[in-house]
Amino acid sequence: MFFQQVYDKSLAQASYIIGCQVNGEAIVIDAKRDVDTYLEIAKQNNLRITKLVETHIHADFLSGTRELAAITGATMYLSDEGGADWQYQFPHHGLKHGDVITLGNLTFEILHTPGHTPESISLLLIDHPATTHPVMIFTGDFVFVGDVGRPDLLEVAAGIAGTKEWGAAQMYASLQRFVNLPGFVQVWPGHGAGSSCGKALGAVPNSTVGYEKLRNWALEESSEVDFVKRLLDGQPAAPTYFKEMKMRNKGERPLLLEVPAIPKLSLEEFETYQKQDAQIVDVRNKLEFAAAHVPKTLNIQLNNSFATWSGWMLNYEQPIVLIITESKLEDALRKLMRIGMDHVAGFIEPSEIASLATAKTEVVDKAQLKQLIDTEPNLQLLDVRNADEYKKGHIDGAQHVFVGTMSKQLTQISKERPIALYCQSGDRAAIASSFLQAKGFTNLKVYFGGMNDWTKTAE
Repeated sequence: MFFQQVYDKSLAQASYIIGCQVNGEAIVIDAKRDVDTYLEIAKQNNLRITKLVETHIHADFLSGTRELAAITGATMYLSDEGGADWQYQFPHHGLKHGDVITLGNLTFEILHTPGHTPESISLLLIDHPATTHPVMIFTGDFVFVGDVGRPDLLEVAAGIAGTKEWGAAQMYASLQRFVNLPGFVQVWPGHGAGSSCGKALGAVPNSTVGYEKLRNWALEESSEVDFVKRLLDGQPAAPTYFKEMKMRNKGERPLLLEVPAIPKLSLEEFETYQKQDAQIVDVRNKLEFAAAHVPKTLNIQLNNSFATWSGWMLNYEQPIVLIITESKLEDALRKLMRIGMDHVAGFIEPSEIASLATAKTEVVDKAQLKQLIDTEPNLQLLDVRNADEYKKGHIDGAQHVFVGTMSKQLTQISKERPIALYCQSGDRAAIASSFLQAKGFTNLKVYFGGMNDWTKTAE
């Protein structure tokens, strides 16, 4: 058997390519959208991708299953469980509980494991003729290392009211099936630490059923009532782009078979997009951006959180222009295409717009912020972290305005009063300060040290 996990750090998302070396066939589970990764793995290992599976209709990334099917001709095996409202709306081979997918000497038994979503399935792998026992289970967003999938996304992200309690009860029932699997079965989930699909995901890539029975909080609760309450409490904020992903993964959409080539813009073309109110994103380090940047541009740093924060802060209608060095362009485009942000009109190098970089962001340190709090009675101190972080501890007097939903809370912030803002370690504060500046807030200071620095004691 050939096995390889493909892990996307930018979305903490895991996909899998498994092959039977006897007949040279391979299956891909939960493919990301830049599918050249799987094509190269298959080529290097003399495998043909003939089958594709998704564990559920994803909300946090745009699946590459249809792109792979278009390129390879592979058959798409997708869940037909969960009822009529939870069906894929394009041709596929439907799967029900108990169905088996055969790949040479390998078989994958389908288990209907609803809870995260009504149609969710898991795949139980047996490696014949070595054994008749299952050796791996691919759980998608059902069971993670140390956690289980959140059941509230259909309500908080897709707007389908009344589904989170129902989903939590389904998750409880599905877990009773999981705990009856042999303890040696390896658990390979769809996400790791950092994903918004759960609240306590572990950092290690896989586990076993036996280990999860020992350490996973969700398997400690014997009462369904207590389990439902605990599962729904404290889930992280769901990015606004999740709703768009649900719709695109469920229905027909344009395919993108390779990383797109976008044009390098002249200064004149860049200024034209500025006048047309394009979404202009400067991906540089926050300190570089603060020192000098083009007015009304958004600072989303090109790191592992770039896709997530682009999904929070950008829309799918207006064109996107990137301020980025050409050597980093492909990385940014891959991250954007993984969440379906394909409307990238062009890019320009930071050095080519230096003459336009007339705006600055005033950065303060811990001592300066303390002085500001003590001497400025009209100060608006904004904590832009998520609600749970704020509840666990914040600077006295800080007002909570989460950066991801700041656009809906602008009426709560005065342009007439001075502003200072912070997060945990600076990156979200960089996004928030650039967003407010783009909206015309001028009397603004940012504390990049954040709570990490604020809570440090002098050595």
